Amino acid sequence: MPTTLVTGVAGFIGYHVAARCLQLGHEVVGIDNLNPYYDVQLKRDRLKQLEPLDGFRFQQIDLVDRSGMQALFAKHSFDRVLHLGAQAGVRYSIENPFAYVDSNLVGMMVVLEGCRQTAVKHLIYASSSSVYGLNRSQPFSTSDTADHPISLYAATKRANELMAHTYSHAYGLPTTGLRFFTVYGPWGRPDMALSRFTKAIFEGTPIDVYHGGDLQRDFTYVDDIVEGIVRVQDRVPSPNPQWDAAQPEPSSSSAPYRLFNIGSHRPILVSDFIAILERAIGKQALKRFLPMQIGDVESTFADVQPLAEITGFSPQVGIEDGIARFVAWYRDYHGC
Repeated sequence: MPTTLVTGVAGFIGYHVAARCLQLGHEVVGIDNLNPYYDVQLKRDRLKQLEPLDGFRFQQIDLVDRSGMQALFAKHSFDRVLHLGAQAGVRYSIENPFAYVDSNLVGMMVVLEGCRQTAVKHLIYASSSSVYGLNRSQPFSTSDTADHPISLYAATKRANELMAHTYSHAYGLPTTGLRFFTVYGPWGRPDMALSRFTKAIFEGTPIDVYHGGDLQRDFTYVDDIVEGIVRVQDRVPSPNPQWDAAQPEPSSSSAPYRLFNIGSHRPILVSDFIAILERAIGKQALKRFLPMQIGDVESTFADVQPLAEITGFSPQVGIEDGIARFVAWYRDYHGC
């Protein structure tokens, strides 16, 4: 079975991906710097779920630690790298931009070099629906250009895609970028809308609702994200023989490089999302209506057909079921 590196393993998606890989029999080396962007105890509690599982090893290390990362790659000879570690959050990128340069740009560079130097067979890395920025074509397609991001977070994720292409072209490193669409579910980050809304409803404090709740989001349950990642692992990209430099198709290349969306393909209004959450909790939310925030987009909607054609991927968890599962976990974890 393969030896897989999962970066950001104590994070929301990293934890779920590592658990699934271990279930499949992989040897998993997980790394995380356990930074205090949000409650470190939640990260430690995720790790506690992984530590008893056969085949799991954890090392606390920062992606920007070049010598430490070089030693890590040299020691383990990874078959695959699932690069999920990053500084997350659109709004926080406005407040603390240099955190994104360090983690998302320098960190990606260190991972690419580690993969190149040790001939990793496949690098899969997390991108984001935020790269579509000012693009108004719906649903968002990887065949569309994504060159007008409106947050620094989005800009770093788009830069990651370009950096990956460079390494695919220059060194033949197979890379697959996955643009995630508003992931939610158990063990979710406390800064994300679902966690913030749930906490506020239980506590009886107001939730912030932007743009009258008329924003649309392609909310995607974490198990569907994990399924997409797992299916992509074995689909190592190869050069596209039909790729034409005169009319370049953005999601593939003459190099071993691919981009895919992973989403539910079922966007809903944030106001409807809140109503479903209220029913799951059995309590009405107090709402504070605020204008659009810098860096926000009005709608996200994933075209997942290319991923379906390659892997057979199809999102399985509907929004009502997914929110109910999250609320059940939240009650148990927080003792509500």
